[in-house]
Amino acid sequence: MSSNIKIMWHQGKQYIPDVTTAKVPGIFRGRPVISTVKVNEDMLVDLCPTHAISANPICIDLGKCTFCGECAILFPEKIFFAKDCKLATNQRSRLIVREGEDQPVTLNPNMVRDEIRRIFGRSLKLRQVSAGGDNSCEMELNATNNVNFDMSRFGIDFVASPRHADGLVITGPITANMAEPLERCYNAVPNPKIIILAGTDAISGGIFADSPALNRDFLSRHTIDLYVPGNPVHPLTFINGVLSLLRK
Repeated sequence: MSSNIKIMWHQGKQYIPDVTTAKVPGIFRGRPVISTVKVNEDMLVDLCPTHAISANPICIDLGKCTFCGECAILFPEKIFFAKDCKLATNQRSRLIVREGEDQPVTLNPNMVRDEIRRIFGRSLKLRQVSAGGDNSCEMELNATNNVNFDMSRFGIDFVASPRHADGLVITGPITANMAEPLERCYNAVPNPKIIILAGTDAISGGIFADSPALNRDFLSRHTIDLYVPGNPVHPLTFINGVLSLLRK
């Protein structure tokens, strides 16, 4: 105990004391803000490789956005990315950021199933499935339990087996080869269970959305409880999203 106190005295707290108020430093791109300044909308829409930007009015779909920032670089008077990392929601339409609306992304409380907060509010075990992911979101999810973010202090952990899990965290665009294993993994999770889509690829397919190598039928058969955008997902985005789902 004395050695632990000595380390804390010299190094301070290594973990983030309050993840709900933590600010993300550096070049992080969070929630985009779209002004009402008039620009060449056709050029702006054509700029996006994933068709995340639409016109009349200008909107950005965070479920498709790769957060590359090219739109903000070429049209700085129209779009800039704030540091707001709280981007998760349980309603797909709430991932669409509209021109002239500078509002945070929030959950729809009416869509949160009663059993989620009643059963999983104090303890949630998740099985992460990489359904054709590129390992970027997977690495960030691993970081949620490092000494800085320490997600386990909230009773949220990743487990090795779906039989020990309360739900799935899906990363990647869901390739055809992973469609059946994903369904089997889902069926192995005992009821009630939740599904979380982590990352642009999982939510919309990302840059692979039109690929014939994908099979995303799984998403049409099951209810999605949380969408966590990002490319890749930031640990604070994921942790705050899950906490908002579990807490009243």
